[in-house]
This record gives sequence, structure tokens and C-alpha cells, in this order.
Amino acid sequence: MDSALVGSFSKASLGGNIWRRDNLHKNCFSGSYVAVRVSRCRAWDILESYCGVGSQQHLFQRNTGGTKEKSKFYRGHDKKFLVNATAGNPLESEPEAYNPKSIWNSIKNAIDAFYRFSRPHTVIGTALSIISVSLLAVKNLSDLSPLFFTGVLEAVVAAFFMNIYIVGLNQLSDIDIDKVNKPYLPLASGEYSVGTGIMIVTSFLIMSFWLGWVVGSWPLFWALFVSFVLGTAYSINLPLLRWKRSAVVAAMCILAVRAVIVQLAFFLHMQMHVYKRPAAFSRPLIFATAFMSFFSVVIALFKDIPDIDGDKIFGIRSFTVRMGQKRVFWICISLLEMAYGVAVLLGASSGFMLSKCVTVLGHTILALVLWNRAKSVDLNSKAAITSFYMFIWKLFYAEYLLIPLVR
Repeated sequence: MDSALVGSFSKASLGGNIWRRDNLHKNCFSGSYVAVRVSRCRAWDILESYCGVGSQQHLFQRNTGGTKEKSKFYRGHDKKFLVNATAGNPLESEPEAYNPKSIWNSIKNAIDAFYRFSRPHTVIGTALSIISVSLLAVKNLSDLSPLFFTGVLEAVVAAFFMNIYIVGLNQLSDIDIDKVNKPYLPLASGEYSVGTGIMIVTSFLIMSFWLGWVVGSWPLFWALFVSFVLGTAYSINLPLLRWKRSAVVAAMCILAVRAVIVQLAFFLHMQMHVYKRPAAFSRPLIFATAFMSFFSVVIALFKDIPDIDGDKIFGIRSFTVRMGQKRVFWICISLLEMAYGVAVLLGASSGFMLSKCVTVLGHTILALVLWNRAKSVDLNSKAAITSFYMFIWKLFYAEYLLIPLVR
């Protein structure tokens, strides 16, 4: 129908009698058009600017003259046109009021933006660490009760909320740096405004403390509070804060949260709050804390290797800026290999055969995989370094699968 209407405009422009505009408007208010006179006259104005007066006159002649059948045809088509014209839409399109595909794409884009904002590798690491450390509090199979799963869920959700606050605050404080180092993040790319970022981090901070308070576990609440203090001091740009500018202090913040708070506080949450047992620091817990101290230092050092360009521009004196990418890279590899060596020796000294076999074999395999992968990394490629950094997080996840088996 639209093609027939547009076609009539091209034919009308070739010739024919030219009507005066005032005559056209006069006819516009006559006959069957009285009920919609205002809308139709607005439509003719749009027609005039769109196609010229000659085209309108020819269309009007065809609409009012000729047979009844033709008049009926054009009137029916005219009604469709008037809906579009009075709504201010182009003549050639008739948009649908509801487009499920467009809505679904908007939802997917929103989920994707939040996924990138949440820094999923840190969320996965937090969840795995809590589950793994919680299993260290299990003494027999009867401990794997609904009470255990409820306690773990409370800890994971509260820590997840705090994790969003910490990584979100870091992005709010580093928008200009991330435009160089991580332009795909929502705040750096402009997908999120600063106001949206503030609203998200504030909401998740409140939800985290609220859940910690409602649960009533003091180890859990203090874990959230210390994480909040260190995460805020690490990122926020205020006097005496923004500790990330100091390489040593930044590493200590990450070590304190990842190696100490996560291991001890969440273990005590399960031990004291869930199982109502006295605090006790077992051999596996001490191993987990010591091993993850090495791993946390490596993560703190390695995360700055692919970010060297932005850190130089904005005066962040990381170890990578001071010592160079290659040197810091091999320091990280050496620290992890040392940690795996200690884990193998500890596993070999275990009195449980299953624990001995799994921990020795598992840590040996991880050490070999790490070494082989490290030798093939192109340190001149930011993409290769970033990929290897994500590989280190995978080793971090794998370790939390082995820790519950250390006995």
C-alpha cells in the first residue's frame, strides 16, 4: 500500500493541473473528512514538505474524483497514512508498537554491561574461596546438612554484594585510567554514567551490610567491614587514601582480603556461627592461609603488568612501572612455583593416603602447566599478558578445589 502511495507521487510530479493550496485546504474540510479535519490538514502539511504541492494535488484529485471504488481504496489507505503522518513518523515506515526482539536485545545489553562492571573473575574467585574454606569446617558427612548450605549461601551472597561495591568503586575512581587500560568497562566506555555507577555501588554496599547484620554472624560482619575499609582506602581518591598508588600498600590490601580475611573470617563464620563450635585453627586452614598469601601477592603484582601504559600516564608507581614487565612477570612465576613446591612437600607428609596422592599429584601438575604456559607468553603483547593473567585466576580457582582435600 505504501509503495502505491509513493508511486502516485512520482507520477503526479510529471504534470497535471496545479491547484492552489487554499483550495486544497478548503476541500480538505469537506465531505467524509469532517471528523478528522485537524489531523488531515496536518497530514497535508507534512505531505507538502515531503513531496511538493503538485504531488498532493494529484493525490487529492484521484482521491475525490473517479469511481466510488477508487475513492474507497484511497480513503482506506489514507487512514493508514494519517496515523503515521500525525504521529510524526516517516511515510515509508509503519513501526510496530511492540518489538520483542528489540526489548530482548536491550535486556541482553544491560546484563552484559553489568557482567563487565562486576569483574566476574573476582566474583568467581570469592565464591569458590568461601565454599572451599567452609568445607574445612566439615568434620563428617553429617555436617553437610541444610544448615551448612544455608550458612554458605549467606556468606557468598553478602560477600558478592561487597565485591560489587569494591570493584565498582575502583572503576569510579579510575575512569580516565580505564579509558587507556580497560576501555571495554561500562564506565570507561560511557555505557554507564557516573551517577549510575554511584547508585550501583551504594546499593550493593547497603545490601551487603544489611544481610551481614540480619544473619547475625560476627565473623561474617567483620569480614564485610574490613573488606569495605580496605577496598575503599585502596581506590578512593582522598587525602591519605588511594593506597593503590603505593605498590607495597596495594599488595598488602589485596593480601589482607584474599589471603587472611577470606580464609579466617569465613571459616570462623561456619565454625562458630553455623556449627556453634569453639574457634580452632586446623592444619588445612593454616596451609590455605599461607598458600593464598603467595597467590594474593602474585595477583597484586601481575594485575599491573598489562596496565603499565595507563599507570605511567597517571602516575601510578606500580612495581611494573618501576621494575619493568619482564622482571615482574618472572618474579610472579617464581613465587607461584615456590608455593606449589611447599604444597607438594606438605601433601607428601599427610597421614591420609587419598589426601597425599591428590595434593601431591594436583600441585605437581599445576606447577608444570604454569611453567610451560609462562615460557610461551609474548611479553610485548598486551593481549597475551592479559590472557595469562586470566590463566592465573584459573589456577587460583583450581587451588580452592584442592584445599578441602588437604588433611
